[in-house]
Amino acid sequence: MAVTLGLSQNQMDDTLALNTVQASGRPKLSAPAILGIVILAALTVLLTWRASILEATLERESEQPELVDKPAPDFSASTLDGRTVSLADYRGQKNVVVTFWASWCGPCRLEMPTLIEFYKNNHTDSSDFEILAVSIDDAPKEAADFASAMKLNFPVLFDSGKRIANAYSVEGIPTMFVIDKAGKVIYGHAGYDATMQYQLARELDIKEKTTGGTR
Repeated sequence: MAVTLGLSQNQMDDTLALNTVQASGRPKLSAPAILGIVILAALTVLLTWRASILEATLERESEQPELVDKPAPDFSASTLDGRTVSLADYRGQKNVVVTFWASWCGPCRLEMPTLIEFYKNNHTDSSDFEILAVSIDDAPKEAADFASAMKLNFPVLFDSGKRIANAYSVEGIPTMFVIDKAGKVIYGHAGYDATMQYQLARELDIKEKTTGGTR
């Protein structure tokens, strides 16, 4: 009887060992592991999609705006402080940088500090250029709050109904144009440009000043 029980116990141990080996050959994923795989797959799809969007955006932004080398459409709009400014006011007197932006635009938020610094370092009352920041926000208050928070030091115009943006065929923001004294568009760029201040210095034919000296 004791032998029989011993054999039965051995058989049970062998069966348990066999089951353990078989189970180890087919490992089961834990819930956190499955969740990790799902998240990784989702991130892969998202990154692929964002890469395709970025590629398309860069291709679009690399194209020169159609208005370059053409007469700049004239416009007139109110500034945030109540003045009326017209592009014609600068004809024959100053080159004009027109930049289209909005308070909700991330790249515009990156661009503004550079424009502020450029204007501070290079613009005086006797300068032969002016910067006009044309807001396409839905409401003037949105533009005014942003301009106040950022302490914009150049004229800010509100483009009611996006009339000016449509006249300049603006498809995305920020978009910038440089207009010479004769009223011709000599430079245009869509999208944020990390080298913007150097581009402006070249197009406006000025020697840019920085806090570290003059270049």
